[in-house]
Amino acid sequence: MSMDSPTPTPKSRIHTIRRQRVMIDADLAEIYGVETRRLNEQVRRNPGRFPADFMFRLTATEKAEVVANCDILPSVKFSRTTPFAFTEHGAVMLAAVLNSPRAVAASVAIARAFVRLRRMTFGRKELALRLRRLERRVGAHDGSIKELFDALGALIEGPPEPVRRIGFEP
Repeated sequence: MSMDSPTPTPKSRIHTIRRQRVMIDADLAEIYGVETRRLNEQVRRNPGRFPADFMFRLTATEKAEVVANCDILPSVKFSRTTPFAFTEHGAVMLAAVLNSPRAVAASVAIARAFVRLRRMTFGRKELALRLRRLERRVGAHDGSIKELFDALGALIEGPPEPVRRIGFEP
């Protein structure tokens, strides 16, 4: 995984499917330096390591959507089977199953990419929450602020001066 290669980064290979961030088996196989069928073979041999919250098989509709949105997966487009999608935990578990130095190094890079995405998402949510709180606080004070300015304006202007009549006063 050299920086000079045009290979996309793990972060760019993370997709959102079923409201989860996942990576497709073909991408993981390329990153780990194995064939997709070997990766899936290891998953089948170790079913206890890959519960439903670590991986799932895409539906035909999901596969078509991923292929349409991601042009780096030509092998998935022409495959007769639907690919597996691995969550962050499933991608890291693959490194343990594949047990090669490249798989371990790649799993660290993948875990870091998931963490960066999580931090970015959290930062945006936190900022939006703070903005909503500020809007509520300021919105509740708008009327009070206007009343305060009206009162200050009245104090600055002072009471109206009495009208003086011209002429003799008894």
